[in-house]
Amino acid sequence: FRDAVEPRGRRPACATQRFVLRYDQIGRISKTSMLRLSKKTDYALMAMKHLASDPERRAATAREIAERYDIPIELMAKVLTRLVRSGLLVSHQGAHGGYELAQPPAATSVAAVLEAIDGPFTMTACAHADHECDQFSKCIVRDPLHRIRDRIAAVLADCSILEIVANPEPSPPPAA
Repeated sequence: FRDAVEPRGRRPACATQRFVLRYDQIGRISKTSMLRLSKKTDYALMAMKHLASDPERRAATAREIAERYDIPIELMAKVLTRLVRSGLLVSHQGAHGGYELAQPPAATSVAAVLEAIDGPFTMTACAHADHECDQFSKCIVRDPLHRIRDRIAAVLADCSILEIVANPEPSPPPAA
């Protein structure tokens, strides 16, 4: 892997010498050297950034977040429910209810969000204890791939929601 260089000299929000997460104009991870996040994880990170970006905001509803980013409301509600169940968000009922971060943005990692939505981060089928791979006993890349997985997981654990918030929101396109 080569070190990535961001346009206009910007550094990526979360990077090591050999692994880079790049963000698009609205803070979604848009390009990586080797990792692809699920759409639900993408939406979860967008919601976390939305909630973290305004410290004065008490809470935001699923509808507010979904409409802001053109995400189906039902899907956003499911994503937010998973984040609540994992302890990353808290929900409030009532007229002024909604969702808010359970802890400061610096205390929540991208890894925690990924795991809340998609479960434990894995790269290979043999990462699970059941070892249902026919090549398990003869595999010569299993251990190196596990070490690579551990390094990627460490990068994701070191990248906080606060770092994602540091990337500015895009400006609207000019009116035609």
